[in-house]
Amino acid sequence: MEEKNVSLLGRNIVVPENPVSRFLFSDTRSAWIWLVIRLYVGYEWLSAGWHKITADVWTGEKAGSALQSFVKGAITKAEAGKDVSGWYGSFLENAVLPHAKLFSYIVSYGEVLVGLGLILGLLTGIAAFFGGFMNSSYLFAGTLSTNPVLLVLTTWLVLAWKVAGWYGLDRWALRYLGTPWRRHE
Repeated sequence: MEEKNVSLLGRNIVVPENPVSRFLFSDTRSAWIWLVIRLYVGYEWLSAGWHKITADVWTGEKAGSALQSFVKGAITKAEAGKDVSGWYGSFLENAVLPHAKLFSYIVSYGEVLVGLGLILGLLTGIAAFFGGFMNSSYLFAGTLSTNPVLLVLTTWLVLAWKVAGWYGLDRWALRYLGTPWRRHE
């Protein structure tokens, strides 16, 4: 049983790892669960990003116009006190709206990269983190759709980063990045 040492007021207290969390987040036998979740979330991100990359209003001649419309709608909601916090509306108005074309490319290609990272199981925890970050941004902007579900799933994938990419490229890539897996003996 893996144990963690916690120092509390100068005393060292050993807290045993919960068997359920150990199975879900540290045991490669749970990797098939994460594979299913990873492929679903990755497909959602890849298809959303691909739709944007191939749309003229996101990355084409009219790049940024779709994002401008989205942001203006969120700002209107914030001004009306509905669904969007004032601070986030202010952020959108002062930081995103003036640079809508740049953010349009960042969002489009970011969604594709998150999708590919999750589908391939490459840097799964990082890809899931950025997917969750984008989901949070959409939720702050007052858009529900699939964002709450995807946010929950990406949060779980971040927690399971050690085994979520086991059936993917992380199985080999993380060894070279200083996070090797080893067998319990």
